Parts: sequence; structure tokens; C-alpha cells
Amino acid sequence: MDTKPLGRTGVDIPEIGMGAWNYQGDPAIMHRALELGSFLIDTAENYGTEPQVGRAVQGNRDDYFIATKVSPEHLSYDDVLAAAERSLKALGTDHIDLYQLHAPSANVPIAETMRAMDELVAAGKVRFVGVSNFTVEELREADDALGSGSVVENQIKYSLFDREFAESVIPYCEEHGVTVLAYSSLEHGGFADEMKARPALREVMDRVTAETGKTAAQVILNWVLRSPAVVTIPQTNRVERVDENCAASGWRLSDEQHAALAEAAGGQRSTHWWR
Repeated sequence: MDTKPLGRTGVDIPEIGMGAWNYQGDPAIMHRALELGSFLIDTAENYGTEPQVGRAVQGNRDDYFIATKVSPEHLSYDDVLAAAERSLKALGTDHIDLYQLHAPSANVPIAETMRAMDELVAAGKVRFVGVSNFTVEELREADDALGSGSVVENQIKYSLFDREFAESVIPYCEEHGVTVLAYSSLEHGGFADEMKARPALREVMDRVTAETGKTAAQVILNWVLRSPAVVTIPQTNRVERVDENCAASGWRLSDEQHAALAEAAGGQRSTHWWR
């Protein structure tokens, strides 16, 4: 498993982590991921999977890098502190490696939210602060509002089939040392349907999988990893898929393959568009 730096923290994380949305709690999933070097787990309070993640990593918590998120409705100062305590308890840990704002709030000033995040970092309950679904301007405002540190990460949807938002964010993150955590890179498992909707892509994909000896899923995951700032967090409840997903690391598509896939996929939004 190749790793990439988390922002400018000096900490490296795997370029393919484990998303825990809809995680059903089989510890073998997370244990196999760890064996393969995929020690990053991403969850959130509103996924309802923090307790399952906590049980899965019990006994070797420090071998994992755990990221979770505070929900948009909990971004006031007091609510952030309370949400963090709930997440710590649910995860069965004394610290969160990466604590993220799940989405921007139109109601709570970012300075108020970041004041609470600063306090959590100072108390040792949070190591690093990130955001999710933030535009460049929102990311800049969040970083300016965080007093003693910097925002090290922005989690956004990014896939071969859904690129417009990411392509406005990634260049900024590359320039400013911010990691991008790409979610839904396999379109919640719907990438085969997305390819069916793009006949030109099927032909290119068949050629690329033949040239690389990789599966379509591995090619699609590797496609998003081209930027040195991007890591991805596919989700699965099948151990064999952990092996397949992790094998998308350790190699790279050629420039021609990457461009041909993008051209064949076109600009059509995926059916899993979240905004």
C-alpha cells in the first residue's frame, strides 16, 4: 500500500482507506484492511457506525488512523464539544485522529465551530482538524478561523463519473498542502451502471483493464489517485473486496490511459450526485 502525506502534518496515511458508511460491523473487514496497509478508517456520527468501528479496532486501536465527523446540525461551540465526547465514547478511544466538519453550516459562524475544534486539539482529544464538502472559499475561511493549527483535509465526492466539484478544489489543495479524501469513488458500487450509460467508456475500460491486468474497480480507484493530494476511501462489507480495492494501490495508469478514460466518461453527472 502506497502512502501519502496528510496535509503538512508529517503524518502519512494510506492512499486507499476504508469508508465506514453502511459498515455492518464484521471485524474481519478492518483486520484484513490493516494487514494490507489500509489503516485509515473514516466514519461519522450520523453514519451510526462508530460503535462498530470501535469494536473492530479494539485491542489494536493505535495501529489505525481513525477519522470521524461532526454533523452539520452540531456545529455550535457547545454542540461540537458534546458531539466529540459522544464519538470518543462510541469509538472506545481517548482521541480522534482526524475530526471533520461533515458539511458547512449556513447558521453557525465558522469561527465559533473552529474555536471548539481548537479546544479539542489543545485537550488532546483530537489530533488533526478537517472538513468535508467545502468549496475553496469555505475551506479558506475555515482554515483562517482555526487559531492554532491548519485544516489538513477536505473530504469530497470524487470519481471518474463525478469530477466537476473536485476539479475546482483539488488544485487549491495541492497548492496549500491540504489532503483530499475522495468518497464514493466507486459510486456506491454503481460504477457498472455508470459505465453502461457511457458506451464509449466500456470500450476504453476493456482496453485499459487488458493492458494493466486490473479490474474495472481497481482502474476507477487508481484514476482518482493521480493527484499527490488525493486518497480514497471505498466502502465494502466483503473481505474479498478489501483485497481488490487495496490492489488499486502500488501502480499508476499511464497519462494516455488516464486521459482516455476521462474523455470517454464525459461530463455527465453520475446518478449518485450528492449536492
